[in-house]
Amino acid sequence: MRVGYLVIIALFLPSIVAAQGVRSSKNDASNTTIVGPNNLPLFEGAQALLAGDAEEGVRLTLQGLKVAQGVREHETGLSNLCAGYLMLTQYKSALLYCDMLLARNDKNWRGYNNRAVIYIKTNQYDMAEQDLARGEALRPGAHTLKVARAMYLDAVSPVFPEIEVDDRQNRTDDGNDGQ
Repeated sequence: MRVGYLVIIALFLPSIVAAQGVRSSKNDASNTTIVGPNNLPLFEGAQALLAGDAEEGVRLTLQGLKVAQGVREHETGLSNLCAGYLMLTQYKSALLYCDMLLARNDKNWRGYNNRAVIYIKTNQYDMAEQDLARGEALRPGAHTLKVARAMYLDAVSPVFPEIEVDDRQNRTDDGNDGQ
């Protein structure tokens, strides 16, 4: 069950390439281009989260957020911290980072998705429904929102079998099948 939970949570992480890019640095004699992550701790934090190592992922992402440059790196860090703390079942911290992300960018559908999962896990179903609706309005048909919606429906309207199959055979007391 833990592996399935990690797979679901991994779906909520933003793209790990968000911290990648190309940068140039000039030396006295030549111009060098370096291809790879601009923010190595942020990139490695995302890799650790995807690998299921939430503690290491959160640690590295916190480091990366301290040196994040630009809106995209900041939002990626906040989103990954929300997901990482969610993986650690530290819902208060996860909620803090989701709220920070959505305060910066109220069009971030992943933030609504992740926050909805926190609300589902903490039995705050009305809040979860509101965030799912916001996320679905921003990104209709997103797979991760569908997964979160299914989690929500399982929590608020669980499906119970209505038909019970009686597979016992008609037997008499002596073990014969009645013939």
